[in-house]
Amino acid sequence: MPERFGQLALERLPLLISFMAYAQLSSPIAPAKNLSELLTEWKPQLQQLEIQILSGIRSDIPLLTSVAEHILSSGGKRLRPALVFLSGALGSAHSEDLLVAAQVVEYLHTATLLHDDVVDQADLRRQQAAARTIWGNEASVLTGDYLLSMAFHQLTGLGNLELLKLMSDTTTRMARGELLQLTRSFNSANEQEYLEIITNKTACLFAAASQMGGILAGLPVNQTKALYDYGMQIGLAFQIVDDVLDYSDSHRTGKPVGTDLQERKITLPLSHLLDKASPRDHQRIKQILAATTITMDDVVHVTRLMERYQSLHYALESGRQFVAQAQKSLQSLPKNRIRHTLEQIAGFIVQRDL
Repeated sequence: MPERFGQLALERLPLLISFMAYAQLSSPIAPAKNLSELLTEWKPQLQQLEIQILSGIRSDIPLLTSVAEHILSSGGKRLRPALVFLSGALGSAHSEDLLVAAQVVEYLHTATLLHDDVVDQADLRRQQAAARTIWGNEASVLTGDYLLSMAFHQLTGLGNLELLKLMSDTTTRMARGELLQLTRSFNSANEQEYLEIITNKTACLFAAASQMGGILAGLPVNQTKALYDYGMQIGLAFQIVDDVLDYSDSHRTGKPVGTDLQERKITLPLSHLLDKASPRDHQRIKQILAATTITMDDVVHVTRLMERYQSLHYALESGRQFVAQAQKSLQSLPKNRIRHTLEQIAGFIVQRDL
């Protein structure tokens, strides 16, 4: 099996190179080389966040501590909490409040990862063993529940009703997105349903993170709404690019190539392929999706069809359009280095090294 993955990686190399070149040329604002470069100014806050999120979950229950530390220390770039710090810097937010808000966002995000891996029966997360493969599904689910509870416990400490309403709505939408994805059938899949799923499952947390800092900073409503819209658009772009990378680069996703196909997730590349494929190719794809087991040969076949029908380029172009909308939504904010960084982060989404 490892040899087969290696062969597939070599076959996908030209596709990956063209994918990255296209992304760089298409981005309206030139992105930085990597996310760390973009967030250099916020390194002290992000380092303090690392201390806080780990110390906050240590308890007298060794199992809980072990599971939470395993996933929280697994190499996430903390993009969502970084958005809290950036939007908060647009006004006069207290640094302690921003730190708590950033911690809330990261706990919520991490809880969804633990739950996702159980639902998907995933073996890998960020190129290391998923928590469920080490401690079991029960421990993973309960640790995710604990992180969710901790997030709201800390959020109440801020005493901000607007934030409580925002995050209550966000977590409800995230659960809705998971349920929509679980019940989606490839027999009736379409792009509109896909966008509804990722809006709820992924993008709304980006939107909430972007708005939280603005609320704490006391920004006017039109600006906090602009930040929410910005976060929603980059969240959509982020998930679309993630779904493209699933068919082209396991190193960047931390999962084997074709995982979404093997889990029968109808993401935008596959949805486009089903829509554009010839009757013969369409029938073959449906046979693969209906099979008891989807093999690596099936993954290779579907990926080649995606190249033929330009499905990956179509998805990436959709992501680029959401990035452009995100950057446009920031026009109501004052022109300063914070806005410029937010614009660069949006551009970075379509050629990211996360």
